[in-house]
Order: sequence, then structure tokens, then C-alpha cells
Amino acid sequence: MALADHLRELRNRVVKSVLAILLFTIIAAVYHKQIETFLLQPLPQCNDKATAANYHGRCAQVSNIGLTAGFNWMLKVALTAGVVAAVPVWLYQVWAFVAPGLHKHEKKYTIIFMICGAPLFLAGVACAFLVMPTTVEVLISFTPNQTTPILPPEDYFDIATRMVLVFGLAFEFPLLLVMLNMVGIVTGRRLLGWWRGMVMGITVFAAFATPSADPISMLLLAAPIWTLYFIAVAVAMMNDRRKRRNNPDAGLSDEEASHLDLSVQPVAGAETVQASAAPAASAPVPASRREQMDDIT
Repeated sequence: MALADHLRELRNRVVKSVLAILLFTIIAAVYHKQIETFLLQPLPQCNDKATAANYHGRCAQVSNIGLTAGFNWMLKVALTAGVVAAVPVWLYQVWAFVAPGLHKHEKKYTIIFMICGAPLFLAGVACAFLVMPTTVEVLISFTPNQTTPILPPEDYFDIATRMVLVFGLAFEFPLLLVMLNMVGIVTGRRLLGWWRGMVMGITVFAAFATPSADPISMLLLAAPIWTLYFIAVAVAMMNDRRKRRNNPDAGLSDEEASHLDLSVQPVAGAETVQASAAPAASAPVPASRREQMDDIT
């Protein structure tokens, strides 16, 4: 395809993705009240004194500040829900644009990535919702005594969105390691050798990714990624074992010199050729004799 055809194809894929997101956004706008109620469930709200006592003062009063705050909140909720609901559509459009330039085995890996990527992302989203109440309580605990924090829904939604994206993308990291192993960039043994640095890096990432500073939220993010990392290492090592079984030369290094057989073997059945006397210069050479000489030459 020419460059203009590629750009036209990209435009069509983008338009289809935007239309799908717009359709799901309209549907989410119709049911935005139910979606808002679901999103506010992890938030400890101080509706009355009894509720506040149950949370030991770690609760917030959710209030809209401003005339257009509710409308802006509805737009954010509907658009985010539309993007999440349209994930299969725009993910397929991305794959359909890239697939014609891939080999058969690369297409297979891409399909595996798409099938496994969505459940892992949803698992990260679920983990984020489990961590959300603890995170909010820890953040509210920094509020001075004898005061009740007033929390606009937009602020809470921004924190929730950031946590959902961070947790969801973090759960995709082990899948990325498996894909790198399948294409031959990194081996399972090398991934296993990195386990100390990986555990430390995941812990540091979890500490910075969670808005709260409590160790519970950090461990709730780090522990599943540790588990998924070691599962990815096990899958990579099994894949390397399968490659060695199917290809005995798969473990050879590109810089390793190949073994050469320098032993001398006797040659049997060699024919001896008798040299004939050259004819006189004046005598003509018969055609049959000329052909024989050519064959010997």
C-alpha cells in the first residue's frame, strides 16, 4: 500500500473507534446516576453523626461546589465509562491496522495478548476498587480535628481514575514480559535472575503509584504484581523448554564458533587417467579424439 492508502486506512480505523466510544458514552450518560452511585460506594461518606462514628472520623462530606459542577461530573463519568466499555472495539481496530504487516506467528502472539490483556486489566481495576476505601480513609486522616472535609465528586473521581489506570496498566506488565520472551528478546532464565531487582522495583513503583502513604495500599498493589511476575517467569521458562525441544540449536549463542570436523577420511574408488601423446602439429585431430580430449580436460 502507498502512504496515502495507509493514512486513509488509519483514518477509517480512528473514526470507527471514536464512533464506538461516542455510542457507549451516550448510553453511559443515560444511566449516569447508576454509574455515579457505583463509583461512590468505596467512598466513606459522613451522612450523619452515627456514620461518622463508624469511620472514627475518617470520612468526608461529598458536595457539589458550583452550578455546573454536577454537569461536568456527569460528562467525565459518561466519557470514562464510554472509553472503558469500547475497549474491545478500539483494541480490535488497532490490531486490524497492524495485523497486515505481521507474520503468522506474530499475529498469533497479538491475539493472545488481546485475549489475556482485558482480564488482567479488569483484575487491576477490581484491585483498585478494593484499595480505594483504605486510600480515602488514610488521606482524610490528615484533616485537622473537629473539622469535616468537603470532597467534591470531581476530586474523588480524578483520584479513582488515576488509581484504576495505574493498577490496570501495572497488571499488564507480566504479560509484556511473556510477549518479550515469546519473540525471543529475553529468556526465562534471565528473567528469573532479575527477581531481586524486579521485586524492589515493583515495591518502589507501588509506593509512588498509590496516593496514600499507608503500607496496606502499597502491598495490595505490589503483592499481585509480584505473583504475576513469577507466573510470567514460569511461563517463559516453559516456553524456552518447548523451543529447545523443537529446535536443538535454539540454545546456541550467535557469537559462539561452530564445531568443525577436521578429521581426514580416505577417498576410495579413484580412477587413474592415462595421458596420451600429443599428435603432430601437421596431422589433423579426428573429431572423436577431440571430444575425448575435451572430456578428459
